[in-house]
Formats: sequence, structure tokens, C-alpha cells
Amino acid sequence: MEQKNKYAVLIYPSFSLQEVTCLTSALTVWFGEKIDVIASEHKPYASEEGFQVTPTKTVDQAEPSDYTCVILPGTVNPLPALFDEKLTAFLRRGRGTDTLFAAISSAPALLSRAGLLEGKDFTAGFFMQMAETFPFIDTAHFVHRPVVEDGNVITGIGMFFREFAQAVLNRLGYDVGEHFMDTSGQAFTEDELTFYWTEEDYQEFLQELKEFTDKD
Repeated sequence: MEQKNKYAVLIYPSFSLQEVTCLTSALTVWFGEKIDVIASEHKPYASEEGFQVTPTKTVDQAEPSDYTCVILPGTVNPLPALFDEKLTAFLRRGRGTDTLFAAISSAPALLSRAGLLEGKDFTAGFFMQMAETFPFIDTAHFVHRPVVEDGNVITGIGMFFREFAQAVLNRLGYDVGEHFMDTSGQAFTEDELTFYWTEEDYQEFLQELKEFTDKD
């Protein structure tokens, strides 16, 4: 049986890469994890930064329970995702599972529509008028803090993407220290800013280099 990936990122029109790449880069580069990219259709989606991203799976090919964590980036235009019935159905299938849902910026609205925030405290980066427009958004549980954890849901405001990533990584059991990706106020010596591979990594680099130089 094919081993299932532990992590997935949902994408939709105008999704924000910037809000989740702090988290995804730590998962992949630091900890060697693989991430599935899931969307309603198998086609390129333009991020709000203008990058074209093609999903590796559609919502019909995956289940939330396949994953330890499903990550939802925010979007500057939440309506297409909010009214995407396939996407909502996928998220709704996550109710009652132990999957961790990590949603930032406007993405908690998607969890609300799928019923995943019922009775849970959450935060979000969308405008309050939007929250008051949709009856499925429970404003009584809207907590105005940078990051909020409640049960199997972690939500964050977009400007606190680093704190959001740290909270998710801590929940997943990764040791990222107390100053995850935060160098503010720190002074560095010349030695600390001089970098060396280990001998093993250097030899691996030389082997890779031969693949290119041997072609000449």
C-alpha cells in the first residue's frame, strides 16, 4: 500500500503563499516532510502573489483523515473558495476526525462554512462586516488574538504568519525553539554568519557536482 503523506495544503483562487510558506518550508526543508497540494480541480491556480501552482490531488482524490494536518492559506478574494461546494464537502468530511486543521487570515471562514468551528474559539484576518454577513460564522467565538488554538483547530491572523507556523509546528511535535524564524533584537558575530557544510554534506555536494561537470 502506498504510504500516505502526513500534510496537505488546500489552494483556491488568489490564495496567499506568503502566509503559509513559513510553515511549509519548515516542514519540508527542516524536517523532510512531503506535502500534498489539494484543490477542487486539477488545473493551475494563481496565488495572490502571481505564482501559478498546480495541485497534486483534487478533493475527490483525498480525504481529510488521510492527513495529520490540513493547512488552509488565506485569500484576498475569499468568495470563490467560500462558495466552492466541492471544497466545502471535502472539509466537511473532516468533521469528527483527529486531523489538525490550520487556517490563517480569511481561511477560518471556510472552516466555519464546513461546520468545523462549531463551538470552537477562533481568530481570523477577515473584516468584521464579512463575519456579520454570513450566519455560519459564529462571532460569539471570534477571539481577537494573533493565534488561537481550540481542539483540533489552529487559526491565525495573516500578519502573524510566523507565530501561526510556530504554533502548528509545536502542536505537531517539532522542536523549533523559542525564537522560531525570529532574529529581531539579536546580534550576530562574524563566526555565526559564516557557514560550513558537514564533511558528509560536502562530499554529497561534490558527488552531485560531478553529474554536471562530467558532461563537459
